[in-house]
Amino acid sequence: MIANSYTVCVVGLGSMGMGAAQSCLRAGLRTYGADLNPAARAALTEGGAAGAGENALPFAEELDAVLLLVVNAAQCKAVLFGEDGLAARLRPGTGVMVSATISAADAKEIAAGLEARGLLPLDAPVSGGAARAAAGEMTVMASGSRAAFDRLRPVLDAVAGKVYEIGEEIGLGATVKIVHQLLAGVHIAAGAEAMALAARAGIPLGTMYEVVTNAAGNSWMFENRMKHVVDGDYTPKSAVDIFVKDLRLVTETALSLNFPLPLASTAYTMFANASNAGFGKEDDAAVIKTFAGIALPGRKGE
Repeated sequence: MIANSYTVCVVGLGSMGMGAAQSCLRAGLRTYGADLNPAARAALTEGGAAGAGENALPFAEELDAVLLLVVNAAQCKAVLFGEDGLAARLRPGTGVMVSATISAADAKEIAAGLEARGLLPLDAPVSGGAARAAAGEMTVMASGSRAAFDRLRPVLDAVAGKVYEIGEEIGLGATVKIVHQLLAGVHIAAGAEAMALAARAGIPLGTMYEVVTNAAGNSWMFENRMKHVVDGDYTPKSAVDIFVKDLRLVTETALSLNFPLPLASTAYTMFANASNAGFGKEDDAAVIKTFAGIALPGRKGE
C-alpha cells in the first residue's frame, strides 16, 4: 500500500498521541487528529495534518485506521460506541488500534463491539513517554488477529521502535501493559522515597540524582522522573492520577488471580494519597510531595 494513500486518525492528542500523530505524518501517512483541546488540534494542523476536530466523525469514512490514545476504557467506549460513536461510521475492515492502558476485560469488550461492526481491533497498549512517541520509537505490546496486524502495519511502522506481537487473543496486550505498569509505578514510588530520604538527610538532590544515574540503583523511571524533582518542575507529562488508575488496574488484575502484590499495593497507596492531597493533576513525580519533614526544590521560574 502506498503510504500517502493510507489514512489514519489519532484520537487523543496528549503528550503520547501528539507524538504518534507527528510520527504518522513523518511516515507519509495522511493523518487526521481528534481532541477536545483546540490548541492541540491547531498544532497538529499547522504541522501538516489533513485536519483535526473535536471528534473523528467528519472524516470517518476516509479512514483506513484509527489509533486511540485516550486515558482510559471509559473514554475508549465513549469515542467508539457512545452518542455519535465513531465505530458506526467507520468502513468495514478499518483497523482500530486501542492503545489506552485498560483491563483485559475491557479490551475484550471493546474488541467484540468493533468486530460486530466488521472492524479489525488490535489490543495494543504503548509505552515510551512523550519523547519516544515524538520520535516514532514507542514500544507496542499488541494482540489481535493477523488481519488486524496487517491492516495496521503502516501505523505500527510509523509510531513504534519495537512491536511485540503477544498473540491472537485480545486482552494479552492489555495484560502485558498492566505488568509493565506495576514496574513503572513501583520504580517511581521507590525513586521518590529514595530522594525524600536524601532530602531528609541533607544530601543535595542534584548530587543524589547524579550518583544514582551513574550507579547500579538507576532505572529509566528514576532517571526520567526524579529529574523533575531536582528541577522542581511538576508540569505533567504523565500525571499522578494516571498511576492511580494504572496501579488500580494492576491490583485488580492480581485480585482476580488471587495473587498478592505487596509492592504494587504500597505504590498504589502512595499515589492515591498524593492524589487526595491535591497533586493528582501534577506530574507523577509529585508523589514525593506526600513525604513530610523535607524541603524540595521549588518550581523553576517561581
